[in-house]
Amino acid sequence: MAEETQFKWEGKATAELKSTKPDQVWPFLEDFCSLHKWMPSLDTCYQVEGDKGQPGLIRYCSSTAASPDNPDQTTVNWVKEKLLTIDPINHCFSYEVLDNNMGFNSYVTTFKVIPINGGGCLIQWSFVCDPVQGWRYEDLASYIDSSLQFMAKKMEETLQHAI
Repeated sequence: MAEETQFKWEGKATAELKSTKPDQVWPFLEDFCSLHKWMPSLDTCYQVEGDKGQPGLIRYCSSTAASPDNPDQTTVNWVKEKLLTIDPINHCFSYEVLDNNMGFNSYVTTFKVIPINGGGCLIQWSFVCDPVQGWRYEDLASYIDSSLQFMAKKMEETLQHAI
């Protein structure tokens, strides 16, 4: 019997913040347990174990959505994620999904904040994962891109209101 080779999904989304410097955006992303403040679909995100800002920190995130089987009912989608690396000098971090009820078996992502000419920055969200049960690659890539665009816009608006 031949062994079946499992391929990985890989992708990357970027959002440009034309008037926001990396040092202004990084504090929003560096707080690993504040994702619910920036991600449109999350209801909650909190620390489960580990030390704040240190690899090994585990967070729990959840959102309420319409049930795929019955639109009149809601279901709670949840995920536990582990911070793998964090580099405040280069403005990047990586994490992996440990457990969830959304079909992810293996998922690792990296966020980077990259300076661009003119004083702005790019936020880059890249991922590598096994194909996700119940998803098409295009749907996952689109979800990540739209979530990142929303996050970047919300961060820029937050900074503008702080001035």
